[in-house]
Amino acid sequence: MIRSWPVFLAAGLVLLCLIGPLIAVFHRAGEAGLTSLTFSAADGAALRFSLLQSVLSASLSVLLAIPVSRALARRRFRGRAALITLLGAPFILPVIVAVMGLLAVFGRNGLMSDLLGLFGLPPVQIYGLHGVVLAHVFFNLPLATRILLQAWQDIPAERFRLAATLRLHGWQSFRVLEAPMLMRALPGAWLVIFALCLSSFAVVLVLGGGPKATTLELAIYQAFRFDFDLARAAMLALVQTVLVGIVAIVALGQDSGQALGAGLDRVVQRWDASGVMARVLDALALVLATLFLVLPIAMLVWDGLWGIAQLPPQVWRALWVSLIVALSSTALCMALALPIALAAIRHPRIEGIGLIGIVSSPLVLGTGLFLIIHPFANPLKLAFVVTALVNALMALPFALRVLVPALREAEAGYGRLADALGLTGYARLRLLLLPRARRPLGFAAGLTAALSMGDLGVIALFADPNRATLPLQMYRLMSAYRVEAAAGAGLLLLASSLALFWIFDRGGRGHVEA
Repeated sequence: MIRSWPVFLAAGLVLLCLIGPLIAVFHRAGEAGLTSLTFSAADGAALRFSLLQSVLSASLSVLLAIPVSRALARRRFRGRAALITLLGAPFILPVIVAVMGLLAVFGRNGLMSDLLGLFGLPPVQIYGLHGVVLAHVFFNLPLATRILLQAWQDIPAERFRLAATLRLHGWQSFRVLEAPMLMRALPGAWLVIFALCLSSFAVVLVLGGGPKATTLELAIYQAFRFDFDLARAAMLALVQTVLVGIVAIVALGQDSGQALGAGLDRVVQRWDASGVMARVLDALALVLATLFLVLPIAMLVWDGLWGIAQLPPQVWRALWVSLIVALSSTALCMALALPIALAAIRHPRIEGIGLIGIVSSPLVLGTGLFLIIHPFANPLKLAFVVTALVNALMALPFALRVLVPALREAEAGYGRLADALGLTGYARLRLLLLPRARRPLGFAAGLTAALSMGDLGVIALFADPNRATLPLQMYRLMSAYRVEAAAGAGLLLLASSLALFWIFDRGGRGHVEA
């Protein structure tokens, strides 16, 4: 169908860029010797805090998602589709922007503290464990809700009809129909969110609040950036990789149990949810979830409008740097994803090469790349190149998950006709596959650009004081207590990320001429 050399080249580059840094980290950790590999008290505290905040964040996210997803599953109302779309917004939202919005609501000088002050109560203390968990719930509640909503919609309408016939209402209906579904869906959702929280960096960097609230990711950054202890950074990166790898393997191997069975695709009618109390509880869950997601962003936009005029020239330079890095990451990610996705149509296992990036965190890859580059060149001069590369690798699994099903469906539907017409190679790609993959290509490119635009990971390791991306410049303004300018930079970053996503996604939805 396509030539072999682009596939081998793309797959080889991905393996080299993902496995090479990990090997460098393992090698450096081994060179350090057994004594250096022993955990210090600070390292043990970082490990315990990483596990604690991940457990709390994942547990709260899935527990709070249960009433929200249940309300969405059994209610039909105006704006429901928009609300479901809103649940996907935090995924492309720059982390540093969301944290700034949370500070505007829950910070010491935020909206909640002002309200508490009216009643003579002390302000909210957001820094530390509770702040990290709050931010992780903000990012992962929508993800858990989408996962559970899909599981709720998989229950056939005939099950609810039978339950109504048997006069099962309230708790009885929940116990018989919905509780078994939750027992199958919750473990997978919990593991995915746990792995995401375990490798979180920017949230802990801003809200960690000191040595007692340091994760392994932050400890790697501190060992690398402040102490320049490459051996300790490599050792911590090794531990982080093993932990995330174990969780990823467990999540992929998690047994979902027996299927719920097939139905006749009838419209689901929820006779068990017709009571007044059920309506009130569902409305309360949806209103609170919407406020929790919308209010921080609305506060950031409001504060940012006042802070735009106070932006220093460095912010505008950082904007252009971020745009260049984001577009470079997008081009590289698409160049790697398309050949691998095309090959995965007939050889599904090759997709696993791109999915290796799920196991590695950006800081671990950044540490490994620094170890590889350092003997030959100054890594600081290659900061933006390394950042673009790592961002492309981190977005590659998501791009493949979008592209592969679309290309496989196009091949299944029109492959025989293309064979009969003698369409092979580039002609098959241009006339058959690319036109039908244009929408997922646009979505994948927009997703990659938005994620890269808002990334605050590898650049924090490599950047020098005179050069920065927009997220890093925003963090520097926050660290210097220039709150108004930081809010303006956050609004600029938010607008840029959403604009990139919209441009690429809109381009993919345009009319396609074969």
